[in-house]
Amino acid sequence: MGFAIRDGLILGITLATLFGFGPALLALVQTSINRGFKAGIALAFGVFLSDLFLVLLSFQGVIQVVEQPKNKLAFGIASGLILIVFGIITYIKKPKTKADEIKVKDPRAITYILKGFFLNVANPFIWLFWMATMVAFTSNYQKDEHAIMTMFSVTLITVFLSDTLKSYLAGKLKPLLTERLLVLINSVAGIGLILFGISLMVRAFWF
Repeated sequence: MGFAIRDGLILGITLATLFGFGPALLALVQTSINRGFKAGIALAFGVFLSDLFLVLLSFQGVIQVVEQPKNKLAFGIASGLILIVFGIITYIKKPKTKADEIKVKDPRAITYILKGFFLNVANPFIWLFWMATMVAFTSNYQKDEHAIMTMFSVTLITVFLSDTLKSYLAGKLKPLLTERLLVLINSVAGIGLILFGISLMVRAFWF
């Protein structure tokens, strides 16, 4: 079983470092800076749940339905719209100042969990990644379900711990940031999400 744990660690570190630059990372950094470490953890947990959801769908073969041509266009448009809406909200939202921290209560943790879940699940690359990984390791492990589940469990936990670390480090930057810079970070994150959304919709029509 050691090989499954080893493979899970390698895959998790690879996903967290080389393939982790997407809408969810933008939202994680922006939320951690503006709303703090706990909000960042909640969002990271939402990303973890969406990855778990996609792994289970991949294991059942359900995810292949999305790749059928008749479903791919609808999925691309829906995913793009979700990212664009999140992007607009992020762009127009004002960062919290010290006065706001006293007057305004933060949204509940479930809000950040749902945000992390839908931002991650709206990214088709994540669907393709888990589907391709499931096919590869199912073949490599000769359909040993226990080894497959161990490997993916280690992968998901590694990615979650990595996101937790990113959230912690991003939160540490807040005391160094001015209000003007926080507005700029919100704008960049919002525009990034909108561009991701437009890109998904364009690819749904043309590819």
